[in-house]
Amino acid sequence: MRILVIEDNRDILANVLDYLELKGYTVDCAQDGLSGLHLAATGQYDLIVLDIMLPGIDGYQVCERLRRDAGSETPIIMLTARDALDDRLQGLNSGADDYLLKPFALSELVARIEAVLRRTQGSRKRQLQVGDLIYDLDTLNVSRAGKQLRLNPIGYKLLAILMQKSPAVVRREFLENALWGDDLPESDSLRSHIHQLRQALDKPFDKPLLHTIHGVGYRLAENPDAN
Repeated sequence: MRILVIEDNRDILANVLDYLELKGYTVDCAQDGLSGLHLAATGQYDLIVLDIMLPGIDGYQVCERLRRDAGSETPIIMLTARDALDDRLQGLNSGADDYLLKPFALSELVARIEAVLRRTQGSRKRQLQVGDLIYDLDTLNVSRAGKQLRLNPIGYKLLAILMQKSPAVVRREFLENALWGDDLPESDSLRSHIHQLRQALDKPFDKPLLHTIHGVGYRLAENPDAN
């Protein structure tokens, strides 16, 4: 199981990382909202532990953008020192699956993680499909019309975002932030990766799925005019 922990308090973060790794989890971490959002949107995690008070953008915004913009269904447990009912409701309304007050026992955090995973794993969508294009997120197998497709690492990330958002248009700025965060390449790398993805997805087939919306971004859909 792979968990992402987004927490800016170094002591809490170190304790959580050590304890989760001791329990057998693979753990990545971020110490600010934007870095956490980038990792969460581009990586494959079984669960996210998310602090609310973060530098950059707060945990509410991270959660809302993951659910709304990235189409992420990854379970989220929010951590906060705020005990007011309105704060708890805001966390749950932004898309969190559970809410844990600070200070907390590490054993309770693990119990919450296990409970959320049991509750959500059976219902989580691990396979994406648009038309005859199928992407298995667990095995990273991509096929179209039964034919297996090979992509590079950026291609897999790009395809997951486009399929999760399908049939909506995904803006260039969102894709660039999801793929590279603040460390944007100097050249127009996104255009190059879109070209490579289109060659793999559409060139061998009669009907294109990847459509350019000029001046805006890209849409993955059977119908280029889909809403």
